[in-house]
Amino acid sequence: MTLIPHLDYYLIIAMAVMIILSYFFNILAKKTNIPSVLMLLVLGILVKYGLDLYGITGIQEKISEYKILPIIGTIGLILIVLEAALDLKLSKEKWPVIWRSFIIALLSLLITSFAVAYILHVLMFPDFLTALVYAIPLSIMSSAIIIPSVGGLKEDNKEFMIYESTFSDILGIMFFFFVVGDEGTGSAKDVFFTVGTNIFITIVASLLISYLLVWVFQKITTHIKLFLVIAILMLLYAIGKLLHFSSLVLILVFGLMLNNHELFFRKGLKKLINKDNLIPLLRDFHILTLESAFVIRTFFFVIFGMTIALSSLMNLQVMMVSAIIVASMIIVRLLVLKLFKPESIIPLLYLSPRGLITILLFFAILPTKYANENFDTGILLFTIIATSLIMTYALISDGRKEARMRAHDDDDEILNLDDDLAEYSGFEGDDSVYND
Repeated sequence: MTLIPHLDYYLIIAMAVMIILSYFFNILAKKTNIPSVLMLLVLGILVKYGLDLYGITGIQEKISEYKILPIIGTIGLILIVLEAALDLKLSKEKWPVIWRSFIIALLSLLITSFAVAYILHVLMFPDFLTALVYAIPLSIMSSAIIIPSVGGLKEDNKEFMIYESTFSDILGIMFFFFVVGDEGTGSAKDVFFTVGTNIFITIVASLLISYLLVWVFQKITTHIKLFLVIAILMLLYAIGKLLHFSSLVLILVFGLMLNNHELFFRKGLKKLINKDNLIPLLRDFHILTLESAFVIRTFFFVIFGMTIALSSLMNLQVMMVSAIIVASMIIVRLLVLKLFKPESIIPLLYLSPRGLITILLFFAILPTKYANENFDTGILLFTIIATSLIMTYALISDGRKEARMRAHDDDDEILNLDDDLAEYSGFEGDDSVYND
């Protein structure tokens, strides 16, 4: 890599420009329904070709050597799930949305994983288990793309997509590390016992730790407390991963408990919470989490865009395999939605982009025994771009449909108003009144 004078200043300028552009991408995304993540990927690609034009090479190798993407991506994942949890209110009225989103996320993940694994098994891998390991990341929806993109949907569909994408992330990560961590020893009974025990311990530990964290959080009186809590969550997440627990559950439970403290701290526990302290802290913490997730997401997708080799998309085999995989995803999603959410198939059918989790889990495959040179990374890239473009088209179409419906409703209101005025005036369009 060529050395550049005053590199530190150039990096500061580049980081500042990225954040400023990302802010305007968010504004543009709300007006056009084009996901801001797609714009960030294009920005990364343009930065890479700009650097190549000036003879600055070796960027991709440095990104890979220092594991920049996995580190930024993991931090981003924690913040994105926390941001989603802080947006969700739990109540009896929300229960149908919660259970349906969970069932759809679970079935979509499992069926799509095995369908894509079968495709990869037939076309690439003689070993089905290796095919399944590569299929799982491709089967997980990206909450990092969905959550900032669905703001224009109807409220019930928006809430459903936030729940579903969050569940897809959590279940997908658990499923992936279960398969990768299974060395093939022990009976099926032993495996299910181990997984069940892991899930049970994770949920119980997450509840206990979250109760403690929320109680401590509203007791802190110093000015430095918001980033302190985020640092503790990241510490617990990393420790949990080292112990092979599903640490993302802890992040989700803490966010839900903090945002729904009146539901979790009831009866005798109610006295542990001071609402006068907690509510302003919750508001500030939500803002901090949202903005931190925005910054991390910006850097992750721009840097990922810089690692993209567009030449891989021109490979005919990559295009064919990727197209078959994307088609299978849509077919599976159609069947599951028809069973559990038939009233909102459109546009939800097309809102299943792949992104941050897919990329992170792909990097997690490389140091394992399942790493295989037969898999072309162009399939990963093609799937991410194709599913994002499909979602873009669906959101734009839905936005236009909503605009037409609003315009029609406005016209109806004007007509009704004219009728009311005419009736109030004692005539209904009779011009003779004016003659009198």
